Amino acid sequence: MLDRRLITHFDFGFLFLILFLSLIGVGAIYSASHFAGSPPSALYLKQLNWIGFGLLALLVAASVHYQTIQRYAYVIYAVSVFLLIIVAVKGKVGMGAQRWIDIGPLTLQPSELTKIALILALSRYISDTRDRGEITLRNYGVMGVIIGIPLFLVVRQPDLGTTLMLLLISMTLIFIAGIPIKILLVGGIASLGAVPFLWRFLKDYQKQRLLVFLKPDLDPSGAGYHIIQSKIAIGSGGFLGKGILHGTQSQLRFIPEQHTDFIFSVIAEETGFIGVLVLLLLFAYFIFWGISFALKAPDDFSTLTIAGLVSMIAYYVFVNIGMTSGVFPVVGIPLPFISYGGSALIALFIAAGLILNIRMRRFQSG
Repeated sequence: MLDRRLITHFDFGFLFLILFLSLIGVGAIYSASHFAGSPPSALYLKQLNWIGFGLLALLVAASVHYQTIQRYAYVIYAVSVFLLIIVAVKGKVGMGAQRWIDIGPLTLQPSELTKIALILALSRYISDTRDRGEITLRNYGVMGVIIGIPLFLVVRQPDLGTTLMLLLISMTLIFIAGIPIKILLVGGIASLGAVPFLWRFLKDYQKQRLLVFLKPDLDPSGAGYHIIQSKIAIGSGGFLGKGILHGTQSQLRFIPEQHTDFIFSVIAEETGFIGVLVLLLLFAYFIFWGISFALKAPDDFSTLTIAGLVSMIAYYVFVNIGMTSGVFPVVGIPLPFISYGGSALIALFIAAGLILNIRMRRFQSG
């Protein structure tokens, strides 16, 4: 029987914020894929469909008690690894990478769901270990294995953006777990030592992007083209922007991938500093709202889970805006709830559903 307290404690304001961000994304996608003299693109309608699926996924994620999800965290992790193995064996190839699998009429990118699965598995392992006593060096080794398996499979695709996200999320959770500084330093040094190994797995275009980041004028008409056009679009927006459907860089199709990874450039050009400020304030509100949920969570698992999910979204925002502004290399990170894409959007809605799940059950004892 449904506990009425769940509805009472369901945070509809948080849900409204998520839907509002998603609708901003729909508008931005419409503008980014609508060109003068051409028939309107259906991408924004597809994004609306994905929002519908995402909302259903959110409700499912929120309806199952988070303690049940905790019990099955390792199963969820194992399924995500299995899907990554399927991708490695017979995944669909696109844009120089093997990242997708077809499930009926849908095309799924399992690495998007892997982020959530990793957060759940690490959160359970850390919370279980804490319940048994102090975290030892052996426990950190086990965490390394939990992180390393999906990380290796994602690097092979190759997917530099997801690799970066998995590392950042994992390091955040381990830091929260109270890792000693010595181990953190050793891990950092080991990570630097692994750079030549990881470099071998990168495609030529990814290597070129990293080199262009270090030297922007290395290939202005090739790998450097993305950043140059993106920076022009952001800068040309000025204070108030050029107006919806009036951005020259976007309407003349100078910005590559402008409905996905570089959609922030479209928003900045059309709405200017004011539009960007509003968007950043909405994301900041989301992040601080999530942090407040984590601080009020009833146990270690729920605290770590919310912290991991909120940090994931925060890193998405930070890296995407830095990437489109030329501060970071181009690594293929979408702007959460804004960029076009089904797998990423559904994963974000699931993450939001898990946050709401814990939030509305914080007064329950079991």
